[in-house]
Amino acid sequence: MTHAQGWTQDVLGDAFEQLTLPLKPDAEGEVVATLVRYVPPPHLADLRLHRPVAADTDVLYVHGWSDYFFQKELAAFWHENGARFFAIDLRKYGRSLRPWQTPGFVDDLATYDEELDAAIAIIAESGQKGRKLVLLGHSTGGLTLSLWADRHPGRADALVLNSPWLEFQAHSAGRAALAPLIGLQARVDPRAPLPNVDLGFYTRSVSSTMEGEWDYDLNWRPVRGFAVRPVWLAAVMAGHARVASGLAIDAPVLTMVSARSTILPRWTPEMLSSDIVLVVDEIAQRALKLAPTVTVSRIDGALHDIFLSREPVRRHAYAELRRWLHGYLR
Repeated sequence: MTHAQGWTQDVLGDAFEQLTLPLKPDAEGEVVATLVRYVPPPHLADLRLHRPVAADTDVLYVHGWSDYFFQKELAAFWHENGARFFAIDLRKYGRSLRPWQTPGFVDDLATYDEELDAAIAIIAESGQKGRKLVLLGHSTGGLTLSLWADRHPGRADALVLNSPWLEFQAHSAGRAALAPLIGLQARVDPRAPLPNVDLGFYTRSVSSTMEGEWDYDLNWRPVRGFAVRPVWLAAVMAGHARVASGLAIDAPVLTMVSARSTILPRWTPEMLSSDIVLVVDEIAQRALKLAPTVTVSRIDGALHDIFLSREPVRRHAYAELRRWLHGYLR
């Protein structure tokens, strides 16, 4: 079967298609990832008089922990700016999650190289030679892509990070103290669920069933997230340590974070206009360790996923992203 024959309509509707990517089986059995592409029908607006900033560009989006791709507005933004937009649901997430699998489970973030390489190859095969590649990652997806880009020089033309999880919430000192304990538990019982510290506040700020604006599948993005497993957390901490020691990504990097964090054990209205998952000051500092050329953009009023923030905040974030693209993508 050719890739063209394998694309089917996606759950997001007529403008989206999906392609299942078979991967090597693991200890839990069959493994797949799912590539999604945005293919809206042609409009007169597509006949632009001026060359758009992201012309001849392909974008691959990678989601975060306990997440999957559903951000239709994000796809439309890239299309309106001339790019072809693709997103991937990594193994054991969203469209790729099978009933017998432990959601989100891997023991090494480099495991995702298999589906990232497969997706990038398919994207390249489906377009003309010489197109640029922009990698776009949110949260854990931002960490995963940063590590991938460091290991694969010359593959990406730009890296855009949306609140990337570049450091543990307890800062580097807390990570250093916890890492041996997590590592020990990972060796003793790697799949044992750790205590759930997610109180559901982030879902409350995002989901239209609560105080947010967005409709999505709560089975694929649970209210309190998936259970965290020790070996997975150890893999993430290992990624944090690599970032702290410094990467050498050979492409310009844009890191977008909220202007402030609100991390509390009780709900407050400020959680509707701040990052309640990560310590953004720490992330902004860690971003400078990624590459020789790094831009940090602080977005006032933004949530953890900046492109799920309130409409005025999103509008500002998209304007900042477009301005950066004019400077670095062209």
